[in-house]
Amino acid sequence: MQPRISMITLGVKDLKRAVSFYKDGLGLPRLSTPSDENVAFFNLNGTWLGLFPSEELAKDVGVAHDGSGFKGVTLGHNMGSEAEVDAMIEEARAAGAKIVKEPQKVFWGGYSSYFEDLDGHLWEVAFNPFMWVGPEE
Repeated sequence: MQPRISMITLGVKDLKRAVSFYKDGLGLPRLSTPSDENVAFFNLNGTWLGLFPSEELAKDVGVAHDGSGFKGVTLGHNMGSEAEVDAMIEEARAAGAKIVKEPQKVFWGGYSSYFEDLDGHLWEVAFNPFMWVGPEE
């Protein structure tokens, strides 16, 4: 089993502008991904920062974009397989988390689920079959 890695994903109104801010403005190293025009990832030395259009991120979670159920931020926990996603969601459920989106195949080709922690923070638990979203071994 690959080690677990957490990722911070920020919903942004203008992806191109946000990428420029983090890459050019803050000097964060941008990671190369298969779909650079739709999402951006930056290495934060032990975790990643992901930027994704906020309306699309709210749609992925399955909540309203108007702020009533979505605050523009999700925390991500990436796993090595679909089975590991399922297991972690059951762990979260057992710990009292509200499952917002049951584990399922998703539009980008991976497998993910969302839960709300005890304080209302949204967490995605995902498996990305196209690339390991974690530190180099």
